[in-house]
Amino acid sequence: MADEQTQAVAPSINILAQYTKDLSFENPGAPRSLQSRDKAPSININVNVNANPLSDTDFDVVLTLEAKATEGEKIVFAAELVYGGVFRIAGFPQEHMLPVLFIECPRLLFPFARQIVADVTRNGGFPPLMIDPIDFAQMFTQRMAEEQARAKVQALNS
Repeated sequence: MADEQTQAVAPSINILAQYTKDLSFENPGAPRSLQSRDKAPSININVNVNANPLSDTDFDVVLTLEAKATEGEKIVFAAELVYGGVFRIAGFPQEHMLPVLFIECPRLLFPFARQIVADVTRNGGFPPLMIDPIDFAQMFTQRMAEEQARAKVQALNS
């Protein structure tokens, strides 16, 4: 009986669904942009994570990856992926929910999103863009620090 109760409250994260919400690839200079170049373009990558509750235990977590390759002012290619997952999260204390949603869930989604970006850049005529692993824990810590600083500024201005 004690084992059954322990199992019922054991922390768990289950992926119920994964999906591409939005995928965009632009190659504005094609076919000229596909010619060989002297040097590699500079690539800027932006990452964002959002989470929304669907029920008491189910959450929609969305990972947004934006990659832009440029040569000077000219855009070589731009890719944007909004990739989501529906997660069932149970057995975690309330104070652990934000780290689970903003660190663990995107960590589980990232390899799939990374592959989609690599495939779309390769299919666009470029070498596949293999995005380096992302430290979602650092991103979360930075985001929380920014929100705390914003809250302090608002409190001072009130």
